[in-house]
Amino acid sequence: MFNTVSNKKIAILGFAFKKDTGDTRETPAIDVCQGLLGDKANLSIFDPQVTEDQIQRDLSMNKFDWDHPIHLQPTSPTTVKKVSVVWDAYEATKDAHGICILTEWDEFKNLDYQRIYENMQKPAFVFDGRNIVDAEKLREIGFIVYSIGKPLDAWLKDMPAVA
Repeated sequence: MFNTVSNKKIAILGFAFKKDTGDTRETPAIDVCQGLLGDKANLSIFDPQVTEDQIQRDLSMNKFDWDHPIHLQPTSPTTVKKVSVVWDAYEATKDAHGICILTEWDEFKNLDYQRIYENMQKPAFVFDGRNIVDAEKLREIGFIVYSIGKPLDAWLKDMPAVA
């Protein structure tokens, strides 16, 4: 994302640690969101079962602060203002610069990604942390796609390495 997420809207699809639950214990979404907030991103979070109160509580809690870098430590009330929790994936992704898929909800496989792309900032990025979407189909639409454990998007391969 051009080496910064500062003041960019990132849509978080999924906050629970696995699909079909509202359980957030040990969910990687906490660390991902805290890292993005530490880098000054604006987050729009959608999860079909996790409540806004639970998300805000998880992002504010003193979890593992003894071994986390400073940007992963609990967020301040000011930082929490950079988080909005919405109840629709299309609202979460509207005007976003990137999407992070963090829970493998079945409904995320069947979203209208053409509609989502048309309503996002360009270039539009998808980071699929659960390998649930068809990366080639998303690339055909116009997304720049990064999926965990899969080859990089050709566009990303040309980016210089960051030391």
